[in-house]
Amino acid sequence: MSTTAKASGSYAARPPEVLRPRSHDLSGETTSASDGDDLLNALGYKAELARTRSTWHVAFMSFVLASIPYGLATTIYYPLQNGGPVVVIWGWVIVSSIILCVAASLGEITSVYPTAGGVYYQTFMIAPAKFRRVSAYICGWAYVVGNIIITLAVNFGTALFFVACVNVFQKEDGSDIWQAETYQIFLVFLAITLLCNAISALGNKILPLLDTFAIVWTFVGLICILVTILVVAKEGRRSGAYALGHFEPTSGWPKGWAFCVGLLHAGYATSSTGMIISMCEEVQRPATQVPKAMVITIVINAIGGLVFMIPLMFVLPDIAMLVALPSGQPVPTILKSAVGSSVGAICLLIPLMVLAILCGTACTTAASRCTWAFARDGAIPGAKWWKQVHTGLDLPLNAMMLSMVIQIFLGVIYFGSSAAFNAFSGAGVICLTISYAVPIAVSMIEKRKHVVDAKFPLGKLGWFCNIVALAWSFFAVPLFCMPAYLPVTAGTVNYAPVVFVGFTSISLAWYITWGHKNYAGPPTEQIGEDVAPTTSSSTIPGDVKKPVPVEGSLGKKD
Repeated sequence: MSTTAKASGSYAARPPEVLRPRSHDLSGETTSASDGDDLLNALGYKAELARTRSTWHVAFMSFVLASIPYGLATTIYYPLQNGGPVVVIWGWVIVSSIILCVAASLGEITSVYPTAGGVYYQTFMIAPAKFRRVSAYICGWAYVVGNIIITLAVNFGTALFFVACVNVFQKEDGSDIWQAETYQIFLVFLAITLLCNAISALGNKILPLLDTFAIVWTFVGLICILVTILVVAKEGRRSGAYALGHFEPTSGWPKGWAFCVGLLHAGYATSSTGMIISMCEEVQRPATQVPKAMVITIVINAIGGLVFMIPLMFVLPDIAMLVALPSGQPVPTILKSAVGSSVGAICLLIPLMVLAILCGTACTTAASRCTWAFARDGAIPGAKWWKQVHTGLDLPLNAMMLSMVIQIFLGVIYFGSSAAFNAFSGAGVICLTISYAVPIAVSMIEKRKHVVDAKFPLGKLGWFCNIVALAWSFFAVPLFCMPAYLPVTAGTVNYAPVVFVGFTSISLAWYITWGHKNYAGPPTEQIGEDVAPTTSSSTIPGDVKKPVPVEGSLGKKD
């Protein structure tokens, strides 16, 4: 198929087939950036970004995307209100185990199709011909929107967290030193968003160093927090039975469902699992490095999360007091209670505050890359602007600015609802969960034949991991539409479904008015048999033209 052909009707007329890259060694076992670019060329794209990241650089960035312990600190309100220590600790263990299956499943597929398009590109390549355009389009929008909203949630959570950190200092009457108005919190969010974008854009070349620094910074900070609060324990220590087994839901939900709603905490912290795939085109050996990094990161995160949260449960103040905090951020109060000093508390909070900015920067970077990749294939309105790469900064600056503007626009929701952060985090998790589920589900429908020669093979565990990942997706999507507590008011309702439906409506309207006639999907070629991509360098059966690497699926400059 010519990459300049219009998509209208071009797929419906074909017999069932598999779209695949041209004949090339897809093993990913390259030894230089140029070989990595050759692999990208084989997938039909022109290399436009510099490959500067190793396996550990990718693992470190993936770690920073989740930013344990910061990611757990900002949402610990939910498990505390929906059950307390049991949900905090065991909910984290359960969700981490499930997400390990999600990461392994996505890693296996990524080892076959390693591009910045991530799950969107993978869905297009493995889906049946009849449904590949629409399924990839839906997956792509969910992936892009999920990346953008999770970045928004991180930056907005940071704003709320910073205000709570400042308020470890109080006035003589015991009131908060900064009783921030709604507009002030929004301005803090705005400043953090601009800062993260500035670091990501202007410091692109040093981002791998920042990610490496973040790992050291995180674990040094964790050790300081662990040792200090357990040794000082100004208000005493809880028993092991309480810290690991106390269950006290106060959200108004039935006990079993309260436990489930509290899983938003762990679901939010691990939702970034597949975001790292968007960095494939900046990695030296993406087919092997990215999958390994995804799995390694989940293990590191799981351990780091327990090291952070278990000590907190041993020095936990009264839960009712924590969930009643206006800020919705219990961790600063927990640390202050443990050390008995505002100065001591802020010193322990500084590692988390720095990590928050690094997390926002990493999320900003990943969101810009997936937005750019989707625009490169002509799937976003105004794609001709968003697919441009700034040659001086070596990054998709326009796509980054688009993502930033959308985040700021959605941040205005906070003026109408005090539960806006719940909406942002919930909607982000929903979108990313759906985007991760689509390629896994398609792979299962196709009996996993596309991953037979994967360079990150799961073997006999493949089906098990895929089923667990898909089951979690079906469970998590409706779960994260639920309000955090009852009764529900206009100010506390969970607006996550509204945000999700809004973006879904925009994507469907764009597809109906433009996409179904013009959107062709990624650059591909067809073969006459339904087989998985080859990993050999032998000639493809049939006389098939090799695609010319292009910037977008329409194969022309807009």
